[in-house]
Amino acid sequence: MKKVHTTLRLAAIAALFIVICAVYLVVLVRLQITGQDYYTIIEQESKTRYISIDAARGEIYDRNGKALVVNTTNYSISLEYGAMPRSNAEFNAVILDTRAAVKNGGGESCLTEPVFPFKGSYPNYIRDGEFFASATNRTKFASLLRRLELDEDTTDKELFDYLRSRYGIAKITRSETVENYSEEEADRLFRTRFHMEYMQFSRVEPYTIAEDVPLSTLTYVKELAIHQVMVTEKEARTYVYDGYASHILGHIAKIPAEELAAYTEKGYPGDAYVGRSGMEKVCEEYLRGENGVLEIVEDAYGNIISEKVIKEPVPGKDVYLTIDIDLQISAEKALADNIKVIRERAKNEKGDHDGEDASCGAAVAVDPYTGEVLALASYPTFNLSDYLENYSLYSADEKRPLYNRATLGTYTPGSTFKPGVAAAALDAGVITVNTTVYDGGFYAFSADYNPRCWYYLRYNRGHGSQNVVQAIQNSCNVFFYDVGNRLGIEKMNEYIKKFGLGEPTGIEIGESSGILAGPAYSESRGNIWVPGNTLQAAIGQSDNMFSPLQLAVYTSALINGGTRYKAHLLRKVTEFPSGTVVHENTSEIIAKVELRDGILQTIKSAMKDVVESGSAARIFRGYDIAVGGKTGTAQVGGDRSDNALFIGFAPYSAPKIAVAVVIEQGANGTDAAYTAKAMYDSFLKGEQYVSQYNEMEVLP
Repeated sequence: MKKVHTTLRLAAIAALFIVICAVYLVVLVRLQITGQDYYTIIEQESKTRYISIDAARGEIYDRNGKALVVNTTNYSISLEYGAMPRSNAEFNAVILDTRAAVKNGGGESCLTEPVFPFKGSYPNYIRDGEFFASATNRTKFASLLRRLELDEDTTDKELFDYLRSRYGIAKITRSETVENYSEEEADRLFRTRFHMEYMQFSRVEPYTIAEDVPLSTLTYVKELAIHQVMVTEKEARTYVYDGYASHILGHIAKIPAEELAAYTEKGYPGDAYVGRSGMEKVCEEYLRGENGVLEIVEDAYGNIISEKVIKEPVPGKDVYLTIDIDLQISAEKALADNIKVIRERAKNEKGDHDGEDASCGAAVAVDPYTGEVLALASYPTFNLSDYLENYSLYSADEKRPLYNRATLGTYTPGSTFKPGVAAAALDAGVITVNTTVYDGGFYAFSADYNPRCWYYLRYNRGHGSQNVVQAIQNSCNVFFYDVGNRLGIEKMNEYIKKFGLGEPTGIEIGESSGILAGPAYSESRGNIWVPGNTLQAAIGQSDNMFSPLQLAVYTSALINGGTRYKAHLLRKVTEFPSGTVVHENTSEIIAKVELRDGILQTIKSAMKDVVESGSAARIFRGYDIAVGGKTGTAQVGGDRSDNALFIGFAPYSAPKIAVAVVIEQGANGTDAAYTAKAMYDSFLKGEQYVSQYNEMEVLP
């Protein structure tokens, strides 16, 4: 009996084994033939999303390869579109939880503020007139309405009610409105979700909740493991010499709303940072990198199955400028000291208008044979590192530190204009090097107009007989009244324009073209040009107004023989990391005056006399480099001191640098030469500027 039972038991086990094997065989065949394995099933239930990989922005260097603007990494916390839940309640919870996590982790100041075209608080919003004043903003807002399938004549209340329901912030019926959140939460959700739609939050466009997040906050948020949160590394700009060359370098910032459409057409993500001023803006096409794309595959539970870079990011190109950062720093420091000394010294002197109101200025240096800008200083200045944070303070400062006086400021040139007039008169043949004019204190021009020389006004006598070299050295007004009268305004301006005054220099950043005095400008202002105006124009007064950069370009043309080069700041562009040069600026001649033999030497010789035995001698006494220059003291009118100006070049025999310095209300052009001397020391001797305030203080 036992044997029968055992046999039956074994038979049952065998049958069960055969059934199990058959099942496995069927599954195996199915796997082999149809491919319906576990991973395929998972794949069918998986989802793929794409994340943008930020490309590094190109860096900026000076002419000698010294880094000026470099990248450092900062971290942003963003929400991934593909990971966001579909229900409003869960979607909103992710937003609030993420913001709370950042705040509780100590990163409240890092939270981004959404672009919002309305004012007021929830739910009583009204349109922001300033936002809608922009045609671009109006167009983009209309585009949003179309995406929402709303008419453009939809009222604000209709729009707000629609969006409150769309976002699950409130349940609105004909009879009642039920709020799902506190007023503060509702306001935050409304602004954020509106901005998400406005910026077209999508699989390829994550939404940034917080920027420049410290590691402690980052760690706190990561520990909460909010599935939808992604941490991205972004390159931030670091200014190696912060506070110097700020007007040249410029800043980057998020794309402004009114320009968003134009940038997105070029392929920029909505939250991209772009150059907004200076060379950051000029070289945007070079500095901008090309973002990559990361593909992420997740299963139905949000577990990552695979990650793959399907497009590598391409870093931006590096930009090399023409400036010498050591010279730039010396120029800015010396200019600041120069202004301070003039002001402080004047306070201890009797009388008014001696420079006690000096507070601003500019200094420029260029290569006279290439047009390369070696330094471009404007005082007061600002720090790029806190530009956005302190923009309102900088903007409200009455000294206007954001204003680039070196390229945008225009000033009456005074006697710095005279070498150009002398060169024009010599080349036109109205005078020779031997022509003399007697200065008895005034110029007998007409019965009712006999302008006097500055020397007569100060010493009650004239310069006596003057030739062109002596007239430049002594800055004799009477000589130049006579020369201006002989030349005539049209011929004088013909030369002056070719030397670069009243004409654009070609600099890449913003500039003023200045004003060249003459009949055309007078008539444009409703005035009539009379012959006596030509006399004032010839000594650098009248309506003449030029930028410091123009004065430096003009000086270059005078001492290189009459060639005016286009001023430029961009030297070359290189690929990263190979260093291959992809663009290199070459010198460009804008205008040329074929000065007759001997004129160049005459002008240079006269300017050398100015610094050796003329008005600038006390600054350059004992200087070990032969240089040339011309001082200028220009009347500005009103209850203010005169402007102080100096133009110059060095070395004398083979100039490598041409400079122009302007100090507003500096009172005496001679004092402006101090900054020029410091620039020569830096560029020609390699000496870093060290404040010599005490030395300046004792100058007579």
